[in-house]
Amino acid sequence: MHIGLFFGSFNPPHTGHLVIASHMIEYSDIERIWFMVSPHNPLKAKGDLLDARARLQLVKDAVAQDPRFEASDFEFNLERPSYTIHTMQQLAQKYPEHSFTLIMGGDNLHSLHLWKDYEALLDSYRIFVYRREGFDNAELADHPNVIVFDVPLLNISSTFIRKAVKKGKSIRYLVPQVVEEQITLNKYYQ
Repeated sequence: MHIGLFFGSFNPPHTGHLVIASHMIEYSDIERIWFMVSPHNPLKAKGDLLDARARLQLVKDAVAQDPRFEASDFEFNLERPSYTIHTMQQLAQKYPEHSFTLIMGGDNLHSLHLWKDYEALLDSYRIFVYRREGFDNAELADHPNVIVFDVPLLNISSTFIRKAVKKGKSIRYLVPQVVEEQITLNKYYQ
């Protein structure tokens, strides 16, 4: 099976993530998407990062109604910090029957040269990139394993959602209803 790997903190998962994932399945040869919840991105500060298990549960809740999607805690059991190249090698070892494609935003493609062993990622895996505002002309976009998609984007970010929650603003429609309910119930990001 051809699996798309959508890595992220998902702090929290939002409607934009689901739109991107759905588009990738509909307009590429990807058959399923695994939302790879990252315990901690080595290029980001921990800041107000919600506990990894809580974020995983939010992703599980967000994707529960779509059989094309799955929340994955695969990186939780890997050495930290978790580098994408190591994750990919471990996935290939554990699931030799699958082929894997990375899904990332144009902003990540811009910083890919900072990733550990990024050349090996580029040479060994296809990378499906969705355009992000201000990140259209990445140098690596011309690599033969990089395919850029024009995904209908919602200008939503997890940072905006966390700030809205802190200010007591509604996040309705920005996140799936079940995610909104869990954030409210558990007082996340307050």
